[in-house]
Amino acid sequence: MRYYSLNDKKENKDMVSFREAMIKGLAPDRGLYFPSEIPKLDPDFLNNLDTYSDNEIAFRAIKPFINNEIPETELRKIVSETLNFSIPVVPVKDNYSTLELFHGPTMAFKDVGARFMARCLGFFNRGKEQATIRVLVATSGDTGGAVANGFLGVPGVEVIILYPKDKVSDIQERQLTTLGKNIHALRVSGSFDDCQNMVKSAFLDPETQELNLTSANSINIARWLPQMFYYFLAKKQVMSSGRKKKLIFAVPSGNFGNICAGMMASAMGLEVEHFVAATNINDTVPRYLESEAYAPEPTRPTISNAMDVSDPSNFVRIEKLFNNSLPLLKKQFSSCSFTDEQTREAMKKLYTSSGYIADPHGAVGFLGAKKAMTEKSDVHAIFLETAHPVKFREEVERTLGLTLELPPQIQEVMEHPKSFTSISDYKELKDFLMNT
Repeated sequence: MRYYSLNDKKENKDMVSFREAMIKGLAPDRGLYFPSEIPKLDPDFLNNLDTYSDNEIAFRAIKPFINNEIPETELRKIVSETLNFSIPVVPVKDNYSTLELFHGPTMAFKDVGARFMARCLGFFNRGKEQATIRVLVATSGDTGGAVANGFLGVPGVEVIILYPKDKVSDIQERQLTTLGKNIHALRVSGSFDDCQNMVKSAFLDPETQELNLTSANSINIARWLPQMFYYFLAKKQVMSSGRKKKLIFAVPSGNFGNICAGMMASAMGLEVEHFVAATNINDTVPRYLESEAYAPEPTRPTISNAMDVSDPSNFVRIEKLFNNSLPLLKKQFSSCSFTDEQTREAMKKLYTSSGYIADPHGAVGFLGAKKAMTEKSDVHAIFLETAHPVKFREEVERTLGLTLELPPQIQEVMEHPKSFTSISDYKELKDFLMNT
């Protein structure tokens, strides 16, 4: 498998390997890397997912994208170490279930991609004497903590995390500012989009080219592609339960990497009826599907802060999966937005009707599932719960009138002081990079 930039319009595109695409993160022309072909999985394998182990399913899903760049034994080890926690489908009510993606070390769905990428980078760096690689990442909440945990102590790697001041929860901030060692946190006066634009600028700045920069946002193929695992493993569990209905996945979406990975799984042959990208009031994509005018607006803060993204990078990958045809895309994909008030009401409804405690992002996913179910019949909707409710403890406790216990993973970070550097523009980021 080779990869090319989505900004490359030439007939004979410039191709790079998996390793090169991962380490570069972003192509020199500022485009996102995309695979040269969409591999198709064996239908017999897909029709019998419930007879395979989780690790075997994940290995077969990711193998075509890496080929022999990582030997089979090493890739199987990477997959095994990535998936060392459960990813359960939990029934909520009659035609609804949730896919819980928060059972990893930082209790957020980003753990899988971050752990996979860290181990791939560790493999490629093994036994080599070379300059330090600097992983530069912007976060709207959970990415930073997952990347920090995944890369903590990896030899030859320094991690620099940009996050927006006052726009992440206290627990999220602690997960990326309390680890020390090779993890550096930069608190930015601005929005997530400001953080992401600074990261992109650093990759294109000629004066930073000698710093060995790479990205661990979902723009990086090694972070983006492993998120396919969720959808294959959810399908396996549904098959094992004996349900025969078609599946809808409703995904709370910010930078659209998670849902894009699910749609890649579908393109590879996984049978999915429909995908719903549920957003908060930062609704660029829902508006685009209605008006066909892609018009990002200034980012607005919400209680589902990890989705406070106005210009989602991965949407161009979704469009490419459908050959940039909006009519084709709309057949399998829809998007809808919800307010904070609607989100809180959904959290209450889930709790009172089924006893399920959802965080604000999962509640937005549930609302997207409900809307899709009004337009579909004979289907089962799975909404993704992307973070443990305790990561948004104040909002969940206030909305539901209860007290959440702190899991061990969270208790540990609460005991350490925060350490960060404040910056406000790209010049300050550049000064930090050049002098660290």
